[in-house]
Amino acid sequence: MSALTNPSSLLLRNSANLTADSILVVNFVQDGFLSQLQQLNPNSKITAFSYNHANGEFAKNINDIDVCVSHEIASKHFDLVIYYYPKAKPEALMTLDNIRAVINPDAELLVVGENKSGVKSIEKQFSCHCEYSNKIDSARHCALYLFSDIKTLAEFAITRYHKQFSVDVAGISFNAISIPGVFNHGELDGGTKILLENAPTIKSGNVLDFGCGAGLIATFLGLKNPALNFTCTDVSALAAYATTQTLALNAVNGKALLSDGLANVTGKFELIISNPPFHTGIATDYTVAEQFLSGAKQHLTKQGKLTIVANCFLKYPPILETQFGTYQTVHKTNKFSVYSS
Repeated sequence: MSALTNPSSLLLRNSANLTADSILVVNFVQDGFLSQLQQLNPNSKITAFSYNHANGEFAKNINDIDVCVSHEIASKHFDLVIYYYPKAKPEALMTLDNIRAVINPDAELLVVGENKSGVKSIEKQFSCHCEYSNKIDSARHCALYLFSDIKTLAEFAITRYHKQFSVDVAGISFNAISIPGVFNHGELDGGTKILLENAPTIKSGNVLDFGCGAGLIATFLGLKNPALNFTCTDVSALAAYATTQTLALNAVNGKALLSDGLANVTGKFELIISNPPFHTGIATDYTVAEQFLSGAKQHLTKQGKLTIVANCFLKYPPILETQFGTYQTVHKTNKFSVYSS
């Protein structure tokens, strides 16, 4: 059985609060909590919901758990919701509205999180939506809150959370759509800006935008050259949704694909381009980017090219040299480097 994270340990030491006929677990993590929750509720319906495709694949291996990975919670009529608080407050507020639209009138909500995630602000954030709240436990730098008499919503519309913004870079201007929880929500980040200013010119063929976020890279290149066809991948269903909206808004030829790294990617590409992630939740984690760089070569055509941007302190050059034999530093500032192989 997988070891428990601190938030999961805190939940399970309050097991008396974890029983109900219909349970929804939102934003769960890859540990042993879902298995132990099922053991506490052998005759209950348990649904595990996540925006994260990798977490969803993990949960599919647990018996008697319904798993859903999407940009919104669609199933309804839950008596108990267990919510792992995320690091982004706008995402939390959107998800809490979604939860209010799928619960039964007498449902209870448990919110757990690490103190550094901002979970301590949850009572203030949710006070106008419920009659009762209480911090019921805290330990290991985590806190657990209980909410009841919650004001339900008749429906949840994710379009209410669309943020349309303009991007103007390297002579190309377009509008993009983002939603809370997407990388650099609602604006062009500095690393991607430098990447686009130094992006290679590809005349035709297939392009992979890895870690697509709101689809800014694919849209920029697609507007620059409409002959290109894009596959945009991300582990986040929120990012895949935002990318789909941005591509459609700009009539760029491409699709968004949920994938844990390159696991669901097939075929070869003339260009693989990325501002690869180096965080998992709150913690710094290079694993995804390193695995991506290690596997990218097999998805390139013979003349294909990999181009990435990265913070200068990340030690990607040795990996590029190992995998590709050589690499070029296309552009460098005091903060970012653009590499090509």
